[in-house]
Amino acid sequence: MDEQSPFNFRWSTFKQAFDAWEAAAAPMFEAWLKSPFVLGPAGNMLSAYSQMRSTRERMMSAWWSSFGLPTRADQRRALHAMNELQSRLIDLEEKLADLETKQSTAHQSTGI
Repeated sequence: MDEQSPFNFRWSTFKQAFDAWEAAAAPMFEAWLKSPFVLGPAGNMLSAYSQMRSTRERMMSAWWSSFGLPTRADQRRALHAMNELQSRLIDLEEKLADLETKQSTAHQSTGI
């Protein structure tokens, strides 16, 4: 596209208009968002949302466990236990490999 295409002209016109609006509106929005009349209700809404979310999580956990299915916490505990077992298994594999290396060098040095 060349510089004088209709798209570029429309885009540059829109961009200039948006920049002018933003320059005029930004100070007003910043002052508005710092106002206690906005911050108080916004904080209350966030608290209510957090309480609602925790209630929903408890209800979903109870619902899943009523069917005998694992809850999110159960799944996390199982995953943690599997990760610990995997870590221990890797450690044991490394120890076994070290012992095998030591035994093979001992057999080679003694000529057995």
